[in-house]
Amino acid sequence: MSTEKHILHYETSAPKDKPAADDPLAFGTIFTDHMFVMDYTDGTGWHDPRIEPYKPFLLDPAAIVLHYGQTVFEGLKAYLNEDKEVVLFRPEENMKRLNRSNDRLCMPMFDEKFVLSALKELISLDKDWIPDREGTSLYVRPFIFATQPYLGVAPSKTYRLMIILSPVGPYYKEGVNPVKIAVESQYVRAAVGGTGSAKTAGNYAGAMKAQEVAEAEGYSQVLWLDAKEHRYIEEVGAMNVFFKINGEIITPSLNGSILEGITRKSVIELLIDWDIPITERKVSIDEIMEANRAGTLEEAFGTGTAAVISPIGELFYDGEKCEINHNEIGELSLKLYETITGIQTGKVEDPYNWVVPVD
Repeated sequence: MSTEKHILHYETSAPKDKPAADDPLAFGTIFTDHMFVMDYTDGTGWHDPRIEPYKPFLLDPAAIVLHYGQTVFEGLKAYLNEDKEVVLFRPEENMKRLNRSNDRLCMPMFDEKFVLSALKELISLDKDWIPDREGTSLYVRPFIFATQPYLGVAPSKTYRLMIILSPVGPYYKEGVNPVKIAVESQYVRAAVGGTGSAKTAGNYAGAMKAQEVAEAEGYSQVLWLDAKEHRYIEEVGAMNVFFKINGEIITPSLNGSILEGITRKSVIELLIDWDIPITERKVSIDEIMEANRAGTLEEAFGTGTAAVISPIGELFYDGEKCEINHNEIGELSLKLYETITGIQTGKVEDPYNWVVPVD
């Protein structure tokens, strides 16, 4: 909880050049003029919320985050809708998840409504950075990290919460076209009881080796299996994953090692509304490969904030290639993509009240 609700503004005196209208906007490489910052001190709480120019900052070499990885983050997007209004997609869910991640990492909770209002204030200030081409948006990255200089293994007594903004294009170069995925059977992303259900940096650092190997072999991402038996499917890259088998949609159930995706939640709610059978349960890689051999595996796709829907055109597992839907985007994958992105941009009616105006 912040001890000071008023957000101070220190606006830049040297605005940066914005990308040209036809710039490709590689994901996460360009940043806007300003950022939100708020600090936490044990015994005082969250304090000194401010918007200031985007810039590097000093961090003590002994800061706990650098040694023990006490940090969490979120990712969401701001869009220009059909009327050129700035909107967010289910941002309250990101605030809830960020606090859940805080709890898992022994980090202090924050006032979700206040931080969401600060996020809106920051976006309003830098709204001229929001691109309006098809498939583009303003990526929003809130993050929190431990700042106390201390080499003992214990939760920090000081933290910093920051929000930065980045105009982006599609996350994958393939866009909404199917991607090739290698099933990972050596490395694991997370184990039940670990930090897999939290959005914390270590999960992603630990995933990079498998990703590096997969990319060297021509694959866009890896399909993660469980840590215990290396048999049950968990996530695809940094996304949740869905399979359509004989008309039924199946997705791995949340088990403590899988991140509870907001796009995942939205997809499930849409499928229920459309009367399409959806089941959350354990699903093995053997079941998927057998369904492909039997001709009943109709579609597979990942879901996440960055890509929204990412169709899977091929899986490679244990020496066997599994081509899905002739390596073409499936009818359901496309419908989900067009519906969610349509709601986000105002092209499709929003009966669920998922879209939140910034102003």
